[in-house]
Amino acid sequence: MAKLPILEFPDERLRTEAAAVETVDDEVRQLVDDMLETMYDARGIGLAATQVDVHRRVIVMDVSDDQSAPLVLINPEYTPIGDEREPMQEGCLSIPEYYAEVPRALKVHLKALNRQGEPYELEAEGLLAHCIQHECDHLRGVLFVDYLSPLKRDRVMKKMQKRHKLAQGA
Repeated sequence: MAKLPILEFPDERLRTEAAAVETVDDEVRQLVDDMLETMYDARGIGLAATQVDVHRRVIVMDVSDDQSAPLVLINPEYTPIGDEREPMQEGCLSIPEYYAEVPRALKVHLKALNRQGEPYELEAEGLLAHCIQHECDHLRGVLFVDYLSPLKRDRVMKKMQKRHKLAQGA
């Protein structure tokens, strides 16, 4: 397994729409394993392939407290269940050290393929439902800051640009 570099906002590659995975093969399974290692190392709860500059519809996540429940979503599709929405504090490995309240569907129905390429479905609510929606947004080139006001989004962009300048100067 290998840790992969995570793209950071405002990198334009984060805006790339991911292509469907045609066949779940050893290459895709290796990507899943590398993404899990990368996500756990970065102390995240979700990671989309887009964030590691691989533009395929692959997501890994684990919302457990002890990193014991990895979930693999290949070609995920979700549908909100009901109209109920709830704001939740969100962060993103591609936008480190920034958090904001984002309202999302409280419950979702998910269809995806697992690591072996087998289809499965599940109903999720709370943190898992939020995480599914957040990571699926990445596959469409959407970031959680897109839900913020233009003023807040601009502030985040300036903060990230400053962070990148400082990192390059070090």
